Amino acid sequence: MKNVLKTCGWVLVGLFVIYTFYFLWKQSQPAPVVYELVVPEQRDIYKNTVATGTLEARTQVELKPQITGVITKLHVQPGQQIKAGDLVAVIRVIPDMGMLTQAQSSVEAARISLDEIQRETERTQRLYDKGVVSKEEYEQAQNRLDAAKDKLSAARAQVEVIQKGSSARAGNINTTEVRSTMNGIVLNVPVKEGTSVSGSSAYSDGTTIATVADMKNIIFHGNIDETEVAKLHTGMDVTLTPGSMQDVKIPAVLDYISPEGTLQNGAKVFELKATATIPQGVEIRSGYSVNASITLSEAKQALSIDETCVEFEGKKTYVYRLTSPKDDVENQKWERIPVELGISDGIHVVVKSGVSKSDIIRGIQK
Repeated sequence: MKNVLKTCGWVLVGLFVIYTFYFLWKQSQPAPVVYELVVPEQRDIYKNTVATGTLEARTQVELKPQITGVITKLHVQPGQQIKAGDLVAVIRVIPDMGMLTQAQSSVEAARISLDEIQRETERTQRLYDKGVVSKEEYEQAQNRLDAAKDKLSAARAQVEVIQKGSSARAGNINTTEVRSTMNGIVLNVPVKEGTSVSGSSAYSDGTTIATVADMKNIIFHGNIDETEVAKLHTGMDVTLTPGSMQDVKIPAVLDYISPEGTLQNGAKVFELKATATIPQGVEIRSGYSVNASITLSEAKQALSIDETCVEFEGKKTYVYRLTSPKDDVENQKWERIPVELGISDGIHVVVKSGVSKSDIIRGIQK
């Protein structure tokens, strides 16, 4: 009995030693490399490029006064819808003293000249009545008198314009009133009542009283890098995504590509414009930042795989096709096959040849 127990003990020790060696051997073996299995699928693949920019009205004007003065009344505010001819602001004229003095001197000179010509005309008329001078001389005298009267009237009108901004001689023209030149929405009113403003002229742009835009005609205005501009042409479809409304997609059509690039932050960029069609119920504000996605090429329902499945070797491309049973995960066997690829959207790539829909392709390592 004692020998039996002793024998059993040694057997157990031997089994333990064998298990220990087996366990250590098993632990020292490298773990099997397992890859994800990818099945080619038919998808719509689009190759896009993205340009950044803003949404703005195609037609936008800045309303400026014709005279220098002070705003006494503003009749509009941002966001207000107005029509062409609507009153925007009223300006009280502040006369330029140098110009006023010069105009008043012109009035005095014209009055003195008129008095002298009038006396000459009266003498000529008396001589004409006596038959001393001809009718032609008499008519010339009358013409000089009429011209002198008109000159005095013009000089007085100039004084009125400087003092009041308008004159009776100008009729319905009133430069103290600033009116809208188009239908649209007031985007901005950068001045307040009491603000001094300067009139627009050949030497000055003048002070902007209000900015009006037609928000029914919206365009995308942006830039694209020189590496992408050669792939674009007018008439291409564009999808606009406002930064403030990520779930809104606005269709547009590219209608302008600048023929000349500009340098921005060390890179050459080209200006783009696209006419947008605003969906019903979507309110657009001028200046929205947007991303413009432009489709360069597309493939409808094309056989495609993940880009991570592709291996590049020089100018050739390869994938690995599963040759072992799909369920034998720890003993995966692969066959390297060349493939011809098409367009890619950055995630999936079209496979033109080399792979069928029934194949199983090696993906990334788990």
